[in-house]
Amino acid sequence: MAELRRTSELRQVELTDAALRIIANQGITALTTRTLAAEVGLSSGAIFRHFASLDALLEAVVTRVEAVLESTYPPPSLPPLERLSQFIEARSTTIGDQLGILRLVLSDQFVLALPKGGSARLAACVQRSRQFIVECLREGQAAKVVRGDVAAEALAPIVMGTMQVLALNRSRQQPAESRAVRATLLSVLAAPGEAPATKKKRSR
Repeated sequence: MAELRRTSELRQVELTDAALRIIANQGITALTTRTLAAEVGLSSGAIFRHFASLDALLEAVVTRVEAVLESTYPPPSLPPLERLSQFIEARSTTIGDQLGILRLVLSDQFVLALPKGGSARLAACVQRSRQFIVECLREGQAAKVVRGDVAAEALAPIVMGTMQVLALNRSRQQPAESRAVRATLLSVLAAPGEAPATKKKRSR
C-alpha cells in the first residue's frame, strides 16, 4: 500500500512538472487534461486517477511551485553575502529549468486562472523571497560586506530582476553570460573594498 502511494505521489509530481512545461511553452489556457496526457504519454482518463479535476491539478501545481521554491533557500548559518549568492544561483537555475514557475508568478492572466487561494499562495512565495533577500542585505550591511549607501529594500528589486534575467539566460543556454551577470550583481552589492562572495569562495 505504501509503495502504491509513493508511486502515485511520484506520478503527481511528474504531472505537475509537465503542466508547468505546458504553461511555459503554450500558456495556461493550453493546459487541459488532453494536452497534459499527450505531454506525459497517458490517456486523458488516466489523469483523473491522480486529479479529480483541472482545478485539483492547478492546486497541485501551486503546491509544487511552493515546494520547488522552498528547496532553493540555502542554510541560514551561511554568511549573508554567501547566503544571498547561493540563493541567487539556486533560484535562477531552478526557475530556468522550469520557466512555467516564472510565468505563473509574473503573469496576472495566469494568476487569475488559478483556483481561489492559489494566487494568494504564489504572492506569498514572492513576498517571502523578497523578505529573504532584504534580510540577507541588511545583515550584510550590518557586517559591512554589503554596500550601505542604498537601502536594502531598494536593492532587493534589483536582485529579483537579475534572477529573472539569469533564469531566462539558462533557458536559452547562455552560461557564460549568466556567470558575468551574477558576478556583476555581486560586485554592485558588495561594500567598497569587499571582494564578491564568488571570488572569496574560489580563493579558499
